[in-house]
Amino acid sequence: MTNPQQTVDFGRREYRVENRSVAWSIPARSVIVSIALVVVIIVSGIASMTIGAYDVSFGEVLRALVDPNVDPDTRQVVFEWRFPRVLFAVLCGAALALSGGIFQSLTRNPLGSPDIIGFGVGAQFGVTLMMVGLGLNTYMYKAAGALVGGLMTALLVYALAMKRTVSSFRLIIVGIGVSAGLGSLTSWILISVSVEKAMMAATWGAGSIASLGFDQLLPATAVFAIVAIAALPLNRTLPVLEMGDDAATALGVHPGRTRLAAMVLGVALVALVTAAAGPISFIALAAPQIYQRLTRTNTPMGTVPLMLTGAALVVVSDTVAQLCRVPVGVITVSVGGLYLAWLLAAQYARRA
Repeated sequence: MTNPQQTVDFGRREYRVENRSVAWSIPARSVIVSIALVVVIIVSGIASMTIGAYDVSFGEVLRALVDPNVDPDTRQVVFEWRFPRVLFAVLCGAALALSGGIFQSLTRNPLGSPDIIGFGVGAQFGVTLMMVGLGLNTYMYKAAGALVGGLMTALLVYALAMKRTVSSFRLIIVGIGVSAGLGSLTSWILISVSVEKAMMAATWGAGSIASLGFDQLLPATAVFAIVAIAALPLNRTLPVLEMGDDAATALGVHPGRTRLAAMVLGVALVALVTAAAGPISFIALAAPQIYQRLTRTNTPMGTVPLMLTGAALVVVSDTVAQLCRVPVGVITVSVGGLYLAWLLAAQYARRA
């Protein structure tokens, strides 16, 4: 039988659960941050469901979600059309945040996100090739293209950055170069095809979750659950790997296998989002850093609070996108570009 106890550990208030074989602690700050993020997600999600050509009030949204006997038109608009969009925003944000935490912890650098080191662009290139080059536009084909494109890009970046060991700075620089090259190839493909195909790919490439429903949500949720569960051990091993290969080996962590598993799982999370909604940039870059500052942890790798941070960012961004009548990717790029400029300036000032 478990006995919850409140303890103080290194000056932090924690909730500790113990039994004969298991003992773990949850910092109270993480619990408070998680609750606050859930409130932000719920309020922003309900607010986003009131926006659209069909006017629905806040109260009508709540009734449509809990009462199946409300007006059928309102029920259809809220539950069947707008509710899946909010759930997809939560899913995409959680997946991108977890992927960003994996890669930033792996590279030991706040710039080491899949947006910067080219893995997201590689996934986008793979989907573009599937859609435009091969004419395969179903979700499964796009998911396969995103995964293969992301993994091939990751292997290329690691091969080019390898020099005895993989330096995080060299990995980021090589990733930026590979990202620029793949972006050019994607543009070349789009100007080489018909206007209809180019417009279809460009619309998807803006990053939008407006047309997604339960048909796409259910398989995407199943894949995300599998990858997220598989990534749980990384929450323990990646922070150890941040101390260096020698220290990690001494503590029983195999650096090579850990990096390979982290790379595959991180790319799979990016591919999942890219295949469904297109590239939603800068969430993977910003969410781990915001999570660190909110919870005051020493590593960008986390679990529930990290994923809730990403989910809140995408839900709020999508609400703003609906007000501005633009795809959510446009909002995240606009805000993320400013955040990237600030992060680069802060990094330079710290080194100076």
